[in-house]
Amino acid sequence: METLMLSPELIELSSDGTLAQLKVTPAIHGPISVEMINQLLSLGEFTKLYPLKPVIDKAVIQVNQLIGQDDGHKPQRFNIAERRDGKLEFKIADDKMSAAMTLTAAWGGKEITLPDILNALKKHAICMGLSKLKIQSALQQLAQLRPGEQCTEVIANGKPAINGTHASIERKVPLARERLLQPQKREDGTVDMRNLGAVIMVKPNDVLMVKTPATNGSAGYKVNGDKLQPAAGKDIKMVAGNGTSFLKHDSNTLIASVAGQPVETSNGMQVDDVLQIKDVDIGYGNVDFKGSILITGDVHEGMVVKSSGDITVMGFVDSAYLNAQGDITVSKGVIGRQLKDEQLSTTLEAKGQISAQFVQYSNLTADKDILITKQLLHSHTETQSRLTVSDANGRRGDLVGGIAKANKGIKAVIIGATAGTKTEIYCAMHLGDLKETLKQLDHGIKQMVVARLNIESRLNKLPPKATWQDDELMVEQVKGMLEEKRRIAAECAREEVEYNLLEQEVEDYYRQYRVEAGKHIFANVELHIGPAHQRTQREHGFCIVTNHNQEISFDYNRH
Repeated sequence: METLMLSPELIELSSDGTLAQLKVTPAIHGPISVEMINQLLSLGEFTKLYPLKPVIDKAVIQVNQLIGQDDGHKPQRFNIAERRDGKLEFKIADDKMSAAMTLTAAWGGKEITLPDILNALKKHAICMGLSKLKIQSALQQLAQLRPGEQCTEVIANGKPAINGTHASIERKVPLARERLLQPQKREDGTVDMRNLGAVIMVKPNDVLMVKTPATNGSAGYKVNGDKLQPAAGKDIKMVAGNGTSFLKHDSNTLIASVAGQPVETSNGMQVDDVLQIKDVDIGYGNVDFKGSILITGDVHEGMVVKSSGDITVMGFVDSAYLNAQGDITVSKGVIGRQLKDEQLSTTLEAKGQISAQFVQYSNLTADKDILITKQLLHSHTETQSRLTVSDANGRRGDLVGGIAKANKGIKAVIIGATAGTKTEIYCAMHLGDLKETLKQLDHGIKQMVVARLNIESRLNKLPPKATWQDDELMVEQVKGMLEEKRRIAAECAREEVEYNLLEQEVEDYYRQYRVEAGKHIFANVELHIGPAHQRTQREHGFCIVTNHNQEISFDYNRH
């Protein structure tokens, strides 16, 4: 059925051209429908106007009700559509790192122009990271839109701050411990397991270490112009030990100033004289040497060897006491016995690392890593760092019996034994201490902020410079305050870097410091990770053991 049309004469523009007016007499033109009115609005100029739906609905009801009534002969007027200007909206992300612009095409009114956009940007304080191309693209799209249609473009992007990189130190010479498990090839191509190569020596001017300085990073910004400050990288002070010096005009390169054996210290190196001995036995006597010691044979029962550098033993250590300020490297085995009161007859203490192939019934204490390449049996092991019981390819490495404590985690191929030998494992026991240090750092930083604000307040209260610039005492005082402010700011920045690093360590503590078994953990292994502990009742295959929500958790997936 064909819809009746209303005469185009019944719709006209208001005198100011902003409205479409419908003028109908119910008795003559009714009944009418919404569709009939919409047809009128689809004619010529009226297509551009915004239909006022509530008014149209009301007009249809009102006109149709008046048919057959006295008032049905009176003309009725309705404003059924209007001109509307284009619309411009911005949506700024919560983090103020981006801003999107939405343009709505006008209904016969004024379209949005570039000056409108520029004014609105100013009003909304969007001033950084703007893209002219994106704004032009939005305006080009707008020209193609029908009335009321929208287009959206991200027209501004903030720039994240790029944090500084931490300083790093790269060692350029090998160390005595790195000869462990690196036997020398004979001329016929076969390997001599006994000869681990000549002692590593350096000569004057050899480069020992190179430091890459920390960087400050680069600042970023939000779209509203707020600056994003980067976290500076942590600096490391490279220390020149005895027998070393910095390269002239380059404090980031450490060189040897004498010939000798290179020894790693904390954040630096020293070059030691080397004392070479065949065997340490009763015939030779105890050794206490300022420098590094190379023992080509064995250290026998009851002997004491002390060094201010490294101790390297090519043979065995049997029921003796070794103490080194550097590393202790034993290329064969460390052998002890159990004495009365569960005391053990061999003790190795190092400020650096301890490395050996085989250890039994011995005390091992190191500040840095402990690496045992074959077996660690019935010993008491303690390190501030990591304990690894494994060969280079992860095929063998048994940690059986005794007590092993390693702050930063334990990795072994096999932990415990099929016989159910009691083996105690401890790691990640110092979270409380770290949290306390974090609290103290936070307190210190807050105190420095208060001190800096106090100085700034005093500086702000100073009378105009002209009134005191000739007063020497006053000038000195102001200089002192400015210097103190600079000192506090620098110290505060350093402490904040330290705080951020420590905070990250606390956050990752139990993810990072864990126990890893490459093949098996047998029954009767007591696992302590932080306050969580559990004694294994059965054999586990490959697993990573962590403290998860203060309980021991086994993960059998190979990551």
